[in-house]
Amino acid sequence: PRCGASLREQNKALRIELNANANCAWQIQRNTSQTIRLVFSHFKFASSCETENIRIYDGPSTNSPLLGQVCNDTDAVPVLQSSSNSLTFIITTSSVASTRNFFVFYYYFSPETRPENCGGQLTGPNGTFTSPNYPAAYPEFTYCVWHIQTAKNSKIKLQFQDFFLELDKNCQFDFTAVYDGLTTNTGLIGKVCGLAQPKFESSSNIMTVVLFTDYANSYRGFSAQYTSVPLPGPVEPDTLLTCSSDSMKIVLSKSYLASLGYNETDLQLSDPSCSPVITNAVIFSFPLASCGTTKKDDGQSITYTNIISLSPTVNIITRQKSVQIIAKCKMENNSTLEVIYITKNNIIQNTTAVGRYNVSMSFYDSDSFSKPIHQSPYYVDLNQTLFAQVSLHSTDPNLLVFVDTCIASPQPDFGSLTYDLIRSGCDKDDTVVTYPPLEHYGRFKFNAFRFLQSSPSVYLQCDILICDSKNANSRCTKGCISRQKRAISSYMWKTKTVVGPIRLKRNHRSADNSESLAKADAEETMNPHQYSFYTLSFVVLISNIIIVVAVILKYHKREAVYGYQEIPNS
Repeated sequence: PRCGASLREQNKALRIELNANANCAWQIQRNTSQTIRLVFSHFKFASSCETENIRIYDGPSTNSPLLGQVCNDTDAVPVLQSSSNSLTFIITTSSVASTRNFFVFYYYFSPETRPENCGGQLTGPNGTFTSPNYPAAYPEFTYCVWHIQTAKNSKIKLQFQDFFLELDKNCQFDFTAVYDGLTTNTGLIGKVCGLAQPKFESSSNIMTVVLFTDYANSYRGFSAQYTSVPLPGPVEPDTLLTCSSDSMKIVLSKSYLASLGYNETDLQLSDPSCSPVITNAVIFSFPLASCGTTKKDDGQSITYTNIISLSPTVNIITRQKSVQIIAKCKMENNSTLEVIYITKNNIIQNTTAVGRYNVSMSFYDSDSFSKPIHQSPYYVDLNQTLFAQVSLHSTDPNLLVFVDTCIASPQPDFGSLTYDLIRSGCDKDDTVVTYPPLEHYGRFKFNAFRFLQSSPSVYLQCDILICDSKNANSRCTKGCISRQKRAISSYMWKTKTVVGPIRLKRNHRSADNSESLAKADAEETMNPHQYSFYTLSFVVLISNIIIVVAVILKYHKREAVYGYQEIPNS
């Protein structure tokens, strides 16, 4: 069918041809316990990713979680895998008058079954590997991934000594894809098929090789050998990228810039008005949502990207290589993947690190959420209304916080005994009231309670989702979702936050009263020596008072004898 279909076969190849203004959906679903592998081995778009793309959803409809996107910028042969027996993809084209061609293949399989000699980790300085069954014909429905990693400060040379896969002009049926790096999502060096002896070279010490085959026309496959070669000059970029919830920081050494033929005056960000601080290094530090930083939402993560361009500032012409330093902060589930890579005439070098969004949770004294409670433990009355707020500390104004799930437990490790306050955005306790999402804050209130026959303390643990506020269909805007509709939408980032303990004031007062009673008992049980001492002191005090009174009376009588006499004038 030209535009969309409902597919029930065990496997199928689709040759799709679309024109302008298409919006076609294909649904793959079958009554089986197997999962789906979907491959886009050839795609040709007419315009940019914003207007033309393929969006793949992990389920029976476009309301299912987004699994991935394919468009003109896709630097890979996309291979996607479902989590269940259904999958949906939709192809959208722009108004540009042109014919778009796609070749799509899918098949059902059991993830636990895999041919022998199919993929793995190769870590020596050199080595060999072959396709399954080599030199006999490789099996059908094969997907093998080899990760090659050699010592630092080296690159990899890969030579296929024997290579014979099904021949096709676009390598749509059986193919081998080679990637410059650890993933198969980007950095495609080349895709080959047919009868050949191809050679590939990485830019760093990591290379990934993929073999994919369909259901027909198997040949002998390949035999490959790799060797590591030392990298000359400054091997790894002397750079540092730090991503936080608020900002991006890029540090470049002057010696590294000099090795590229540039100095600190030749650098500029996407927004040239953002200047670096120059010390013994060149430091760019700026808020995530500024200095020309772009933000991309792929439905599963948020990526912030900025580019440092290196070019001479005074020359009219140059014979230097074009260099760009591309810095990416990718906010994934419960972490931030920081990626910085250098491009020199399409040669890429990579470094990575890890960080996370900064999220906190506190109690407040009222629904104005202006005064946080700093005391710990937080002593409350039974059935008292408690106000809780989750805060995201980020300079990006286009983020939204959503409280997805909150559970209570008498123990800080949240063991077997827990109680649901909120689950999947739904209020599970009768006293819970959830406030609508407000920018960087998620808020709710509930009435204080205690666990029966257990610890007097209560701890809260909440699952927090962070979404792009510009995405009207994000999980943060959907509110309560029942278990049956759990896959309605995706979120960008998820984390857990904990607050507590909460204790009842009655327990607090009981502790104070016990202390007072203990003091009283101690006073009542004083020993005889202490009692004699206090008695003697009392007798001495009374005696002194009597003596003082007697002296005063005597003095008063003596003073009464005296009179006053006028002094004669001189």
